[in-house]
Amino acid sequence: MAGLTQPLTYCSNIHPGEGWVDVMNNLNAHALEVKQRLGDQAQRPFPLGLRIAGQAAAEIDAKAVAQFQEWCHQHDAYLLTINGFPYGAFHNERVKENVYLPDWREAERVRYTQSLGDIAVQLQPDARTLSISTVPVAFKDGFSENDWPAVLDNIQSVLAHFANLKQSTGVHVTLAIEPEPACVLETTDELLAFFERLRPRLTLEQNAHLGVCFDCCHQAVEFEEPEACLQRLTEAEIPIAKVQVSSALQANTTEEVGRLLRFNEPVYLHQAVARTSDGGLHAFSDLPAFEAALSNGLAPEECRVHFHVPIFLEHLGDCGTTQPFLKRLLPLLPPNVPLEVETYSFGVLPEHLKADSVGESIARELSWVKMILDDN
Repeated sequence: MAGLTQPLTYCSNIHPGEGWVDVMNNLNAHALEVKQRLGDQAQRPFPLGLRIAGQAAAEIDAKAVAQFQEWCHQHDAYLLTINGFPYGAFHNERVKENVYLPDWREAERVRYTQSLGDIAVQLQPDARTLSISTVPVAFKDGFSENDWPAVLDNIQSVLAHFANLKQSTGVHVTLAIEPEPACVLETTDELLAFFERLRPRLTLEQNAHLGVCFDCCHQAVEFEEPEACLQRLTEAEIPIAKVQVSSALQANTTEEVGRLLRFNEPVYLHQAVARTSDGGLHAFSDLPAFEAALSNGLAPEECRVHFHVPIFLEHLGDCGTTQPFLKRLLPLLPPNVPLEVETYSFGVLPEHLKADSVGESIARELSWVKMILDDN
């Protein structure tokens, strides 16, 4: 998009499909539509944010690499970043807490993430930098202090692999840890503590491949302030590998808080954080647990829910959104940080919020980001 200094894309995890053929079909069916709808606003070359599931990663061979490279050449596009967070099925069936599996306690998460690094440098061998976002260690429920040694060993193995890739290919791949509510790493405090725990184990080369994927929806749900988040990351010298531009549900009246329960659905976790009049924060791993707390007398002053909604909407009719968080954050970002719109829950939005098609909605979101940055 003309005038933008940041690469701006959207994450293909909005589209169903686990195999490599699905990745290519979605590029042809949706990415090209988004690019066409953007018209003169489309960045050239056009950056791509690919979700590559475990199945697709296992299917990519030399023929698939050549196919992707030819597609990019034909359509003036390039790989910017990979979403390596969800390993398994991500649409049309129950995902919930399984989205974090395998987590960083497991060898399969190591193999998968190392494979994504190999794939990234094959798909885009002329890149200077690429990023791969990943789970925030594990789902918090069931995690113990005794799990940390395996987690740290496993993450270090991946960082060592990425350092070797840099030496052999010249491409710098960053592992981007993505904090999320109800996970081992959800707040900025927890993220900083994690870096303090891991960094002493790393060589300088390995440390250079570690960063953060800053998901705006997640940190807004935690009632964090964008200015403070960025300042603390800067002071701790934690690089932002990419920003996922996303928006959550928000309610601050009794009537709106009740309407949040309408967004309960069986596919994804919708973590909720309620703030009471005394400033206390009350966290729930999903909307049914939040509903039970309301029935037992919880009276929030404000509540925010992890449900990725179109970022161009300030209010949904039923309730508000955390769009103001985005409006404050985006102008503060360094000029070269990659931006990735991530509204993966479009398919489970209530029908009255699907006025646009998927392609129309994505194009509107990208245009909205450009507008906010142009106005600042």
